Amino acid sequence: MAAPPPADLIDDVTAEILLRLPPDEPEHLFRAALVCKPWLRVLCDPAFRRRYRAFHGAPPLLGLLHRLQVLQGDPELGLVPATAAPLSPCPYYRRPLDCRHGRVLLHADNSDWHFVVWDPVTGDQQRVPEPKGIPWLIYTGAVLCAAAGCSHLDCHGGPFRIVFVATHDYTSTVMASVYSSESGAWSALASLDGGCEVYAQHIRDAVANIPYPYTPYVQPMRCTLIGDEIYCIIRWRNAIVKYNWASNCLSMINPPSHNAFDIALMVMEDSTLGFACTEGPCLYLWSRKVNSEGAAEWLRCKAIELETIIPVPNSWDQSFVAGYAEGVDVIFISSDVGLFTIELNSGKVRKLAEPGEYFSVLPYMSFYTPDGGRLSSLAKLTDV
Repeated sequence: MAAPPPADLIDDVTAEILLRLPPDEPEHLFRAALVCKPWLRVLCDPAFRRRYRAFHGAPPLLGLLHRLQVLQGDPELGLVPATAAPLSPCPYYRRPLDCRHGRVLLHADNSDWHFVVWDPVTGDQQRVPEPKGIPWLIYTGAVLCAAAGCSHLDCHGGPFRIVFVATHDYTSTVMASVYSSESGAWSALASLDGGCEVYAQHIRDAVANIPYPYTPYVQPMRCTLIGDEIYCIIRWRNAIVKYNWASNCLSMINPPSHNAFDIALMVMEDSTLGFACTEGPCLYLWSRKVNSEGAAEWLRCKAIELETIIPVPNSWDQSFVAGYAEGVDVIFISSDVGLFTIELNSGKVRKLAEPGEYFSVLPYMSFYTPDGGRLSSLAKLTDV
């Protein structure tokens, strides 16, 4: 009888097969680890996890949270799962602010207002105090990995930053600050007020066109990250605020000319700032191009007829862009038929939820690989 193949060869073949399990169904990895100790050993090998992330590229959508408009109050607690991944229990919060780089940023008020940075895969939670000197009215925020050279494909643990952008409750000034987990401190406050000509012109235009007192509040929508810059929207005509957290500087840029109210900022394939909105039954995408002389202009790069790909709602006026998932070019569309995702490259449409209030969708994207959650404990119990 021929000798059995070496164990290393069997492991290599097994790894090649397991490598092709889809990342958006991480329960398959979990079940495969329960088959036998050799499979568990392969799946828990750090080299396999690195290959798995590199093979599949962008992390899959594991779940989502969402924010409401201010007058709508706060959403129900909980991360809504998009897969059968056994994520950790959601901590208490009042408002979710961001999901990025394997982390979720929550705003909580038990005993006092503070932030919670939560990793749904590992269950790790870190409490961060609010920055001093910003009596916020309406605000947004972002959390991001601060590890040098990180690919952000599978961030769990390590240093992070929190960006907080808010409208001052008394002066109507837009203010921002960034927190570093490495220093344990917030930066000095950056301000955007009448000293910025673009901002001052925005205020003048708003006062001239709106027959009621105007407050330039920061929209409570998810921010967009490009390099060292965070972008968010302020009230009226979707004016865009840019915060460079590295230089601690706030500035403002004008959006493309359009008639939409609810929009989403996004990152385009060439890493430029994008702008998505619906007007009637059409989805429009814009990209901000900057030439060699520093002049910028908005170019409309795509138009998609929604009525050809999603069920026809009672009124297209109720449809709007509720969010965007980086790295996979997925747009979230909310209508009175439900919440849908549209893959911009393939045109694939998926219904995620029934109709509801989805002002700003916060997608949680990460690889649920065997080093996280329950399998690390399982490996210890089986003594592999």
